Amino acid sequence: MYLSIMEFKLETLPTIAERFISYMDDNKVFALVGEMGVGKTTFIKEVCKALRVNDTVNSPTFSIINEYYSEFLKNRIYHFDFFRIESTKEIISIGIDDYFESGALCFIEWADKIKNILPPKTMFIKIKNQSNELKKINWYIKQ
Repeated sequence: MYLSIMEFKLETLPTIAERFISYMDDNKVFALVGEMGVGKTTFIKEVCKALRVNDTVNSPTFSIINEYYSEFLKNRIYHFDFFRIESTKEIISIGIDDYFESGALCFIEWADKIKNILPPKTMFIKIKNQSNELKKINWYIKQ
């Protein structure tokens, strides 16, 4: 199911994050896809800020998983970065299903590497550079 396409200038990202939250509905798993440096981590930072996360939000490139706490949700948020992952077997070995079933929000960078094990109703967020100042973002639900 296709939900939205939005184009925005970089300085409006907090507004886009707020708008995105209204589209999250009851979805818990969010798969971010885009080239290196396109703004996946920045998008997650802005969404976490809008959800009143007081922790430092940065990419877990080497730790693979970061955990934050949302004052707004009164729950954890898990932030994954699978850039360095070689196979889905590695992800299964860390107990990814437990994270998915925890009821916490899960934001996954480089999710295209594990798309075959993502749960139904995963919301995909694709970010693409249009020019130096313009990005295109769209999101849709995996059926």
